[in-house]
Amino acid sequence: MGVRPAATKLNISPAAARRPSSFLPIATVALLCSASYFLGAWQHGGFSSRSASPSSVSVATAVACTTTTTTTTATRSTTRPRKRTPAGQGQALDFSAHHAAAADGAVLSSSGASAATRRYQACPARYSEYTPCEDVKRSLRYPRERLVYRERHCPTGRERLRCLVPAPAGYRNPFPWPASRDVAWFANVPHKELTVEKAVQNWIRVDGDKFRFPGGGTMFPHGADAYIDDIGKLIPLHDGSVRTALDTGCGVASWGAYLLSRDILAMSFAPRDSHEAQVQFALERGVPAMIGVLASNRLTYPARAFDMAHCSRCLIPWHLYDGLYLIEVDRVLRPGGYWILSGPPINWKKYWKGWERTKEDLNAEQQAIEAVARSLCWKKIKEVGDIAVWQKPANHASCKASRKSPPFCSHKNPDAAWYDKMEACVTPLPEVSDASEVAGGALKKWPQRLTAVPPRISRGSIKGVTSKAFVRDTDLWRKRVRHYKGVINQFDQKGRYRNVLDMNAGLGGFAAALASDPLWVMNMVPTVGNSSTLGVVYERGLIGSYQDWCEGMSTYPRTYDLIHADSVFTLYKNRCEMDVILLEMDRILRPEGTVIIRDDVDMLVKVKSAADGMRWDSQIVDHEDGPLVREKILLVVKTYWTAKEQDQ
Repeated sequence: MGVRPAATKLNISPAAARRPSSFLPIATVALLCSASYFLGAWQHGGFSSRSASPSSVSVATAVACTTTTTTTTATRSTTRPRKRTPAGQGQALDFSAHHAAAADGAVLSSSGASAATRRYQACPARYSEYTPCEDVKRSLRYPRERLVYRERHCPTGRERLRCLVPAPAGYRNPFPWPASRDVAWFANVPHKELTVEKAVQNWIRVDGDKFRFPGGGTMFPHGADAYIDDIGKLIPLHDGSVRTALDTGCGVASWGAYLLSRDILAMSFAPRDSHEAQVQFALERGVPAMIGVLASNRLTYPARAFDMAHCSRCLIPWHLYDGLYLIEVDRVLRPGGYWILSGPPINWKKYWKGWERTKEDLNAEQQAIEAVARSLCWKKIKEVGDIAVWQKPANHASCKASRKSPPFCSHKNPDAAWYDKMEACVTPLPEVSDASEVAGGALKKWPQRLTAVPPRISRGSIKGVTSKAFVRDTDLWRKRVRHYKGVINQFDQKGRYRNVLDMNAGLGGFAAALASDPLWVMNMVPTVGNSSTLGVVYERGLIGSYQDWCEGMSTYPRTYDLIHADSVFTLYKNRCEMDVILLEMDRILRPEGTVIIRDDVDMLVKVKSAADGMRWDSQIVDHEDGPLVREKILLVVKTYWTAKEQDQ
């Protein structure tokens, strides 16, 4: 029934857990290690007094200290014991995608729970598209000036939902990539507003129980491919020098969708506004996107991140507020990067009547944009037909001497972008020794830049990270991903995972290790850690954003097929309650999606106890280096259920 290829169950490989015999007396080692881990598993505590205590925890080879691989269960009181697999195999989790429609039934998990485990109820069906930090009703409390009300405004305290966001009735597994680029199930995003409003612009149309995405756009009626080819005649899109792109006001992200075949990875964003579910459509198609808006806060990306930025009739007033929005694009654009504009006011002499504006008004707007671009020392490459392209200078050596306003920012951290306000000052590029040098260091072309030591590291900009440490980190994540693929067979099934989230990306090693797979990774760098590493992620040719996991993510429910969380719960153990993070993970994870959590075994015991009340099936397995390592891996499958079966 599923639209994805049939998948097999996940089995914990016995070979992965077996290790050579110890030369120490086996009985002594078994006694000491078993006692230590047994006490750890029974230990009370957590993120807060509200966290459930560990009640029924299955650890596959996680507490074994002898060469005999076993499954050990620490239990206080259980109601429905899980079915166990033979010793040494762990518990088999079904990571397969089964459900093509609601008729396939709901598979609700309650096994393995104890009386002490908190059971999280389903939210009412009206919350099926709930975005906590961009909630439409809450947004009305905030100023409408400059679209401030459409920025992030997250609930706190009693405003937080403490329930599981349901999938809409009839939800089906998305089509696998690349089919998903062009088609999606209507039941998954049941909105027809865009099909009516953009009917003549070839964005999206309804075809029975499906949506179809013809690849068109307001300014590219002949399709995104032809439009991108036109851009490629103006700037180099085919030699690997352009890898990361930013699409402002992205619509359903067809521009980003069709760039993927050219090895260009776009971060597309649009606000949650009257055009229902633009970003949700993009994500359903398997295209990177986030909810976002240019208003008063900086975009949540570091300086010098993108090789190219794009606006196709995105309705952003680039000429207003002293050019503040173009100044922000300048901040996130790398030295030598390109800005592309199509739509008003470009080619106004042809379109002014259709745009229902006067020639004088459109001409004044274009002249104002040109003036802001000049003040940023951008060079206009060309204007051909409906497309205009500007290029940012490779450094500010001559710019500092030739311009007066806006001023250069003096003290503000160029990478700070988590609720940091935009300012009408130019972010200075790193100093250079001569006018031909690329500020901050030249990047390798794609794909070499993925594994080359990023300039921010080679130049010592990232505290505590050397070139050798970067190489070690890259090798470590290759090893870890090999281990994941050894225990999760679905990794090797093309189309099983498309949208992937790394909650604590570090240097981007997890995403780099998956770069050859037909998927993309959103690399989130927590604001409470070493957030300076997000610049490294972009220098590698990957994409991501800052994030505080005590708040909601700027995305729709059911965004990701796979979520990876390395030490996230340890990082946040003194900052917010565990279930705040777990409920957000559940909200953004698709039904039958996968979670991989790495952490200390004591922390994972607590996480699993809470997760067992969330309709998740989970299993703790060993670290890739064997059972004697305290760090373990919690593997999770989110069970299939919809709003129709929410009370079952």
